[in-house]
Amino acid sequence: MISLDRHVERFVVLHRVGWLDWIFVGLSRIGTLGIVWMAIAALVAALLRRPGVFFLTVAAVAGADLLAFVLKAVVDVDRPPVRYALPHALVRVPTDHSFPSGHSATSFAAAFVLAHAVPRRAWLFYVLAVAIAFSRVYVGVHYPVDVLGGALLGLGVATALLRLGGALRRSPPATR
Repeated sequence: MISLDRHVERFVVLHRVGWLDWIFVGLSRIGTLGIVWMAIAALVAALLRRPGVFFLTVAAVAGADLLAFVLKAVVDVDRPPVRYALPHALVRVPTDHSFPSGHSATSFAAAFVLAHAVPRRAWLFYVLAVAIAFSRVYVGVHYPVDVLGGALLGLGVATALLRLGGALRRSPPATR
């Protein structure tokens, strides 16, 4: 499995298409810290007049990012540029470990929350999440399993938050 993961990463990086580089570098940059997702969530919350969508998205992004940070400290996987000198990464190489991808975790956490809020536009959120996740392999700083792990982590965090929110709404009010 690890070998296949590394072969796929090498294939993607070695077959970059120059005129696409700026797109994937841009996607990678807008995915940093989930900033693009918070902007989208603010717009969706304003249009729907549901501020809770914004706060839930921020919580999902923060939770996914924090868990990804903790897992990176525990799971010792070097990033592709540490293993392979060439070709160079198209973005600055983070100094932390590779698994899981924080960009993927935050993107899928936010996409899931936003898809829950606006089901008819869910596909747009997921397309952006997949594009940001793939960009991390394309620019040369993650393996495919890193982005898959990040995506699953993000979906798990968002699912837990949505269930918690639903449980809190259904719980009876406190009595004295």
